[in-house]
Amino acid sequence: MTELHALAEAIGLVRNWWDVAGKPQTVSDEALGTIATALGYPADSAAAIARSLEQIEDERRRPPALIVADARQPIPLPLSLARADLVAEDGTSQALQIEGGHLPPIVEPGYYRLTIGAHEVALAVAPPRCHGIEADRRVWGPSVQIPSLRGREPQPFGHFGHLDDAVKQFAERGADVVMINPVHALFPGHGIGFSPYSPSSRLFLNGAMGDPALVGLPPLPPGEDGEALIDWEGALPRRLAQLRKVFDTLPPDVRSRVVGDSLAGGDALRRHAIFDALDVRFRARGLDGWRAWPAPFHAPDGAAVRQFAAENPDEITFHLFVQWLAHESLAAIQGRAKAAGMAVGLLADLAVGVHTGGSDSWGLRDHLLDGLTIGAPPDPLGPLGQNWMLTTFSPRGLRESGYAPWIATLRSTLSRAGGLRIDHAFGLSRLWVMPEGRSSSDGAYLIYPFHDLTRLAALESHRAKALIVAEDLGTKPGGFAEAIDATGMLGMRVLWFERALDHGFIGPQDYPPDSVAMTGTHDTATVAGWWAGRDLDWADELGRLPVDSNREREDERRAWDRGLLWATFGGSEPRPAPEETAPVVEAALRHIGRARSRIALAPLEDILALEEQPNLPGTISEHPNWRRRMEAPLEDLLARPETAQRINALATARTEPPADSW
Repeated sequence: MTELHALAEAIGLVRNWWDVAGKPQTVSDEALGTIATALGYPADSAAAIARSLEQIEDERRRPPALIVADARQPIPLPLSLARADLVAEDGTSQALQIEGGHLPPIVEPGYYRLTIGAHEVALAVAPPRCHGIEADRRVWGPSVQIPSLRGREPQPFGHFGHLDDAVKQFAERGADVVMINPVHALFPGHGIGFSPYSPSSRLFLNGAMGDPALVGLPPLPPGEDGEALIDWEGALPRRLAQLRKVFDTLPPDVRSRVVGDSLAGGDALRRHAIFDALDVRFRARGLDGWRAWPAPFHAPDGAAVRQFAAENPDEITFHLFVQWLAHESLAAIQGRAKAAGMAVGLLADLAVGVHTGGSDSWGLRDHLLDGLTIGAPPDPLGPLGQNWMLTTFSPRGLRESGYAPWIATLRSTLSRAGGLRIDHAFGLSRLWVMPEGRSSSDGAYLIYPFHDLTRLAALESHRAKALIVAEDLGTKPGGFAEAIDATGMLGMRVLWFERALDHGFIGPQDYPPDSVAMTGTHDTATVAGWWAGRDLDWADELGRLPVDSNREREDERRAWDRGLLWATFGGSEPRPAPEETAPVVEAALRHIGRARSRIALAPLEDILALEEQPNLPGTISEHPNWRRRMEAPLEDLLARPETAQRINALATARTEPPADSW
């Protein structure tokens, strides 16, 4: 092993790995050295590598900023003394004896301060499992793309007021959960970067979604209802202008409440508001993201930023108001969902990363990857791999901060939802990273402190009494599935990927209980679209068919798969023709309803038997991603007899005893 390879191993860079076809791959030394340097361990010479290895040894000798432990288990300590003092969050304290380098088990999960001799260490004690659903409760609901919704009053895109109505409509029909797209903060008023999976910040909210009517203020004025596709480029700047008018006419008592609540939000909230104010100013000059700003504004605590905030207090307060409105709107919806008897209410979505020029990247720079972006390695399905042009936490930044940004991210989402879906949950274990601006083939897997991250997720789930769902679709890292199961996170079981060894679709009895059964996701074909071959139309049109195939061959494969799917559904009627999608959609809903999974979710597009999907992965402008809208107010759509019949099929299947295992 060379010194460079030793450094890569010490950092957690995986040199040898296996692709989805099981073929061994080796990362080049050039890529290892470049990535190591970006991670803060220079590797451009033998001397630099030696110094980096010494640096790692020094870091390992330091006391950890946070010890993460398991409740009811002895806790190993990095320091060997005879006695420790433990202080709980409520201030109560107790003396503990250290035996054999271990603290005695702590029963109650929570955060503690631990004093050992002259050292004080933070301690997180995690429960064995995440908060869950009662074993005898079989939950169902829709997954909803909020901007796609329409209401009675014309609006250019759906907002939290429309979500409130959707929750009400489904609660009345017996649903216990509504999964939503990410509602993280985007760039305010910027109509280009509207993907919910490329946020400016995961700590704060998309202010354009806020609804003044949900907090007792006059409603937003009616606007253009828009066509079938959302005009984000025009709609988002107009929405920001509307929110300014709402802010300008705030009653004094509401303005005081905004200021008071914002102070309680702490420095991070104010820093985000300052970022948004700066972004609006500099974006008007054509500067995209903080990296393009004048250099004095690159430092959040620098003199230029402090002077800007001092000279623009009302602008900062406006952006604090936008966050306050979004937070209060979402909290009101969750409160009403629980009051209506929903077991979960909102199931939020946590994106895998953030924009490299956004608020989190600006304010949390020491905790995030710098000079690296994340994506996916090359594989037979994507020979060039994927560079998502996003950044996220660095393993080193997490450990040195005592996992503070991860804990804050979990809390910010769980404070206004009954559950959280972690997008690309494999990233808790490893992420494919590459130098910024380089292709995916120049990347490598970077190992993350998986055990600590999942235990902290379980602890925050326990504190919030909220579910954790792990998006675990694809080739799982070694040990990932077992660890997720042990932690009580619910895995995702999507109809299209649940195949048996003979390539047929598995029956409902084969879905594991600790899972979420789904007819599809925002990234997959809808049931109607799959049955009709609409996804093949798109693949053919965009030149995305497999390189060793053609449309005729793919149509033949789909015809065979239709037979397998219909046989799995157990339909007594003859197999419907490709254009006869309605009976197939209803059968699919009944299928996941009968699954043994704790939760059954169906995209609203499937409940309405639509053919088009919200997002086509791997495209930017070729497909109208995140632009599609429903054709009518949701109340009208759900009242249609054929829609009511589909909802009834799913809801009724959930009330039946789950299918038994063979």
